[in-house]
Amino acid sequence: MPTTRDYYEILSVERTADGEEIKRAYRRLAMKFHPDRNPGDTDAEVRFKECSEAYEVLSDPNKRKMFDQYGHEGVRGSGAAGHDFSRMDVSDIFSMFQDIFGGGGAGGFGGQRQRRSQARGYDLETEVALTIHDVLIGAERQVEFTRLDVCDTCSGNGAKPGSTPETCATCRGQGKVQQQGLGGMFRMVTACPHCNGRGKIIKEHCTDCKGKGRVPRKRTLSVKLPPGIHDGQAVRVQGEGEPPGPDISPNGSGVRGDLHVVARIKKHEIFQREGDHLLMELPISFTQASLGAEINVPTLNGGEVVTIPKATQHGAIFRVHGGGLPNLRSPARRGDLIVGCKIEIPRKLSKKQEELLREFADTEDEKVLPESHGVFQKIKDMLS
Repeated sequence: MPTTRDYYEILSVERTADGEEIKRAYRRLAMKFHPDRNPGDTDAEVRFKECSEAYEVLSDPNKRKMFDQYGHEGVRGSGAAGHDFSRMDVSDIFSMFQDIFGGGGAGGFGGQRQRRSQARGYDLETEVALTIHDVLIGAERQVEFTRLDVCDTCSGNGAKPGSTPETCATCRGQGKVQQQGLGGMFRMVTACPHCNGRGKIIKEHCTDCKGKGRVPRKRTLSVKLPPGIHDGQAVRVQGEGEPPGPDISPNGSGVRGDLHVVARIKKHEIFQREGDHLLMELPISFTQASLGAEINVPTLNGGEVVTIPKATQHGAIFRVHGGGLPNLRSPARRGDLIVGCKIEIPRKLSKKQEELLREFADTEDEKVLPESHGVFQKIKDMLS
């Protein structure tokens, strides 16, 4: 039976997540739990089918609306999500999501059968940690990842050297079978469950790849990340993904997928990013706010002197032009550093300071309060 877990929980997204967030979450989980990457792991296969079911519903605005209103019954009762993933082969599921990265074209995700002449392999994804300073000047990182490559021992056919795969009797070598759905109302072509879409049955498995035709290999690359990159954006390294799957191309011929290197920007202890601008709070004293001051403000390029005028109020904003981050598309153009003043009241006073403040307090009178109908005027009216 289909899953009864909450689809948002399965994909680890908020109920307010947009389509791109849902797609990104599904892509990451699909790559993590795909059976080709977890051979023999039945739990991973279940998780893979589960997240695929969740994506099918949440990526469709109408199905998502029904799920949000009525839960699982809303999408099942109308036949909107009537697929029973527990009975489907995992290779069938990808055929249902050819739109995930543009519809199975050159940028398609996963080892889908291509309508074009060349088969294409799986895209992969990895993450790198960057600092705000890396975003300012760009960075180069060594990334290590594991990908499935064609087994050298069996040349990708999964058979023990010296043996020959046999034609699958179920699909007669076609790799596909027809199944009836919705009580025979339509027919659905899926991968053959007996040979997993290969069209061949392996009697004697290759000892290195255990009949999979693919083996995991670690790879290390040096990747450049441009100035101005944002958290969650990715650099695509063409051709560093996996070869087409063994059901499509046993020897791996065709186009490799790509590697997507996703940037994760670490939080800075002082600066907060907003687009190309940087925001920061500048603590100033009561006397600096009252009398004015010249203050050296930290920036990514060193210090910058900012003039605080007399009578500066708490929350006042000052802008250091060009003190932000470069624009990704036009690195010569930089955002600003936006400084918000935060007046700090001393927690401890010396005896001399307290005496001076009391003298100052004695000089204050009602004229200090504005004569407008602001909050202070309202307080005066309430007390009168």
